[in-house]
Amino acid sequence: MDILVIVILVIVVVLIVAIIALYNNLVKLRNMVDNAWAQIDVQLQRRLDLIPNLVETVKGYATHERGTLDEVTQARSAVMSARTPEGKMEADGILTGALKSLFAVAEAYPDLKANVNFQQLQAELSNTEDKISYMRQSYNDTVMKYNTAIQTFPAVLIAGMMGFSQRESFDAAAGSDAAPRVQF
Repeated sequence: MDILVIVILVIVVVLIVAIIALYNNLVKLRNMVDNAWAQIDVQLQRRLDLIPNLVETVKGYATHERGTLDEVTQARSAVMSARTPEGKMEADGILTGALKSLFAVAEAYPDLKANVNFQQLQAELSNTEDKISYMRQSYNDTVMKYNTAIQTFPAVLIAGMMGFSQRESFDAAAGSDAAPRVQF
């Protein structure tokens, strides 16, 4: 009988250790997803900080392109007012399209393209866009690992009970990669 009690105790201890290890792994992955989103948020804020300067620079050269400038400003406001990652993802897609239109308009103004301030702002914004793109990819990779972890056995047995739920990937908004249309 003593050996049976020891075996049962060992099995219980092993199960408890396994559950603790699974739980800790899920917490680690969830924190990695949150951190990846925070990194995207930092870059989005950087872009939002650059946009007013860019818009002001363009205003001086392209006064009759008010619609494009208003679109960029409204899209920026939408990103700033979004409260959820999903809302920011959607608003970000609209802002990306508006910025593409703004740069297409800028192509029509040689003096603007030659302006040092505009060139510097455009380069900083381009660099930030590259960082955002990289961070989106990193976020999606992290979300995939997390979602896979909570959906696979044996973690699936405890994930739901412990409040771990699936996260959404950062999808490109429909039409955000469409070429901007410029008319004069």
